[in-house]
Amino acid sequence: MASRSDRNPGARAGWSAQRRDLRPVVVALALLAAALVALPIAGVFGSVVYAPGSLDTLLHLGGTVIPRAALETGALVLLVMAGVIVLGTTSAWLVAAHDFPGRRVFEWALLLPLAMPGYIVAYAYTDFLQFSGPVQGALRDAFGWQRGDYWFPEIRSLPGAAFVFAVVLYPYVYLLARTAFLSRTASMIDAARSLGLSPWRTWLHVNLPLARPAVAAGALLALMETLADYGAAAYFGLQTFTTAIYRAWFALGDRLAASQLAGVLLLLVLLVMATERHLRGRARYFAAPNSARPAPRTPLTGAVGILAALACLLPLLAGFLLPTGILVHLLVPTLDEVPWTRYWGWLANTLTLALAAALITLAAVLVLSYLLRLQPDGRSGTLVRLAARLMGLGYAVPGAVIAVGVLVPLAAFDNALDAWLRATLGLSSGLLLTGTVVALLYAYLVRYFAVAQQPVEAGLARITPAMDASARSLGAGPIEVFRRVHLPLLSPSLLAAGLLVFVDVMKELPATLVLRPFNFDTLAVMAYQMAADERLGEAALPSLTIVLVGLLPVVWLSRAIGRASGPQGQ
Repeated sequence: MASRSDRNPGARAGWSAQRRDLRPVVVALALLAAALVALPIAGVFGSVVYAPGSLDTLLHLGGTVIPRAALETGALVLLVMAGVIVLGTTSAWLVAAHDFPGRRVFEWALLLPLAMPGYIVAYAYTDFLQFSGPVQGALRDAFGWQRGDYWFPEIRSLPGAAFVFAVVLYPYVYLLARTAFLSRTASMIDAARSLGLSPWRTWLHVNLPLARPAVAAGALLALMETLADYGAAAYFGLQTFTTAIYRAWFALGDRLAASQLAGVLLLLVLLVMATERHLRGRARYFAAPNSARPAPRTPLTGAVGILAALACLLPLLAGFLLPTGILVHLLVPTLDEVPWTRYWGWLANTLTLALAAALITLAAVLVLSYLLRLQPDGRSGTLVRLAARLMGLGYAVPGAVIAVGVLVPLAAFDNALDAWLRATLGLSSGLLLTGTVVALLYAYLVRYFAVAQQPVEAGLARITPAMDASARSLGAGPIEVFRRVHLPLLSPSLLAAGLLVFVDVMKELPATLVLRPFNFDTLAVMAYQMAADERLGEAALPSLTIVLVGLLPVVWLSRAIGRASGPQGQ
């Protein structure tokens, strides 16, 4: 029997004609979007290569700033990577493959540190562990010690910063590794056991390799967050590439040095990503079919079950519960001094920016992802795929660098427009874009495009091409297929992507510090400024608000992921 599309050749021809007509539009839109997002990044590399005196400046930096920045950044990254891999993989394996007291709570609770910005956790632990803090004070009172009578680890140090980043960023590894471990099937375990593998060797040779891509992806996300951080690293007095960029730009006023340091940092990130791809080789990992019987969980009872619960509790305690408790303790004595009118303004500014950035980023990601779905052939398809890869690089660039990259083209546009209006009409436009919310939203789009891109592209990949074929057999064009087929099916992925961008923008500090309009403060900016002035009690309220508002979508997302796990998630 002839298929529906065979019986309707006019509809099939109409679809093909529409795709041919759309091809130039697809390429033009993709290249325009990539140019807008890549412009700040291109400016960084352009200053390294083409700026006057760039070679001399780079040689000077190579003999002074870069060695120490590379050493401290490398040491910090290695410690953080080790921490997030151990914490994230261990907790994911325990929750996905075992049954023990509290497992259902830990499934979603282990994601809660995602709502905690690293710089806020740094402020909390500094107050808690410094010489004048409650821990050392209690030790001195208990043993009668004085300064110099005992040794206590210094929280404002490289290991202290690595600890803070590890307990905050491990959920990236946990989230992805847990999903990978849940994809195990009973047949995999049975096959390993039939070959004589012990439970330990089964985990080492079967389960861990299956989760390796997920663990590597989560560790790379943690690496990028660590490299891009400014607040915690500056507060702890580290000289990483990001703090060196800030110092060169704002303290020394050397734009060229800051851009070149940013270029070196971006090259290092690209090198790490290329190395990971090379180590992965040609290995491929495929999900088990939906009909496959999931591997049963191993019950853990008695002392072993308690140890498993403690192993999951410790990262949750260090990354969320204890910092939250410290912030509440700091807040209570200062409640009478809170400037509530200003506080509500900070909150409104923060929520407005986060919501607007999430909607704009989702729109851009959705357009480009669907253009990729149309799959133009030949050189056109290569250009669109290259544009998508280029747009994803913004997440690897520190927010301060993106802010500087955004200021340069916007200031050039404002100055050119003002000069033209003065010459032709005798009017002055002033600064239309520079120092406005538009510039800030532009920076957020560049920074967090990749955050929203992954869930949306994954959602599109799960929509079988057979649905497209069925729709076009009924005479629907690409736009109608997207509106009536893809968009409803993409709703969960779009919501997840929007929530991720929303939370990230609420926590974002470097770009907001540089680009925010005059007298337009956010919760993150105020928390940083108060903590930098050692007003930790006053910084507690904006810090807790960031955590609490960011907590709601994180909890929703974690519970939704648990429900989506099916039988394994029960």
